[in-house]
Amino acid sequence: MPTSSRQTQFSNIPPKERLPKWIKSSIGKVSQLEEVQSLVKANRLHTICEEARCPNRGECYAAGTATFLIGGSLCTRSCAFCQVEKGSPNKAIDYLEADRIASAVQKLGLRYVVITSVARDDLPDHGASLFTRTIAAIRKLNSTIAIEVLTPDFWGGCGDHKIATTKQRERLAEVLQANPICFNHNLETVERLQKEVRRGATYTRSLGLLKAARELAPTIPTKSGLMLGLGEKKEEVIKTLKDLRSVECQRITLGQYLRPSLAHIPVQHYWKPKDFEEFAQIAKELGFDKVNSGPLVRSSYHASEDVPLATAE
Repeated sequence: MPTSSRQTQFSNIPPKERLPKWIKSSIGKVSQLEEVQSLVKANRLHTICEEARCPNRGECYAAGTATFLIGGSLCTRSCAFCQVEKGSPNKAIDYLEADRIASAVQKLGLRYVVITSVARDDLPDHGASLFTRTIAAIRKLNSTIAIEVLTPDFWGGCGDHKIATTKQRERLAEVLQANPICFNHNLETVERLQKEVRRGATYTRSLGLLKAARELAPTIPTKSGLMLGLGEKKEEVIKTLKDLRSVECQRITLGQYLRPSLAHIPVQHYWKPKDFEEFAQIAKELGFDKVNSGPLVRSSYHASEDVPLATAE
């Protein structure tokens, strides 16, 4: 496990279990990995694939898919599981970022792009316009590329709950008006563990965002993701799946949480592949249209499946 110079409340907690044999990722083609990494570095871009050390990045690159991280490399929140660097961007915006991403997408010949962002609580719109600007830049170069968004909760900026809810809905509406092929917002974990795992976010607010997305844009599928292994119980996972279906969430990913470094929240348990298969079956029975469940599944894993991808002329 990588070490970290950053000291946290978790730094002195050793792993509880050894990494099981079924946690083995496919590196894909080394040439494709190097091509993407070189282009990302040359264009001063960030991908969640690299920032979060995703175990599937080689496979996704080979399939013509990548997840770009917009809004810079500093996140205004400090979630206990996340590899992305924490800090304050001080309202700084890189106005050329969208064009650089669009250029990289074109050079790599990507067919399906996922746009996600760090939390930008320092901005009035919490980064909503960063999503729309990036989508527009990509479509300007190639209108046939399928674009999925994976957003933060867009919550904050006002102490009054009613006004804050209205602002969240306005920010969400701005993103949905750009007509992404899928709207994704990760619930991450069960209700009991939210406070420790997702600092600054809540279970209720995230469910509310997904519900609002269905109300504002009923033709755009909604999606969420869960990390397992943080101490949740089977019945809590099932309840969470039911709660997601109660707000008409249509797609779900379930994967094993892997501790990025000793500075991050420890893994409490490694769920077995058969457990993920069982959760997948339960999710399908609950009515999810699309389910990806497995130890190495991440929120953008096989995102392009079942989506008709056009060919640029």
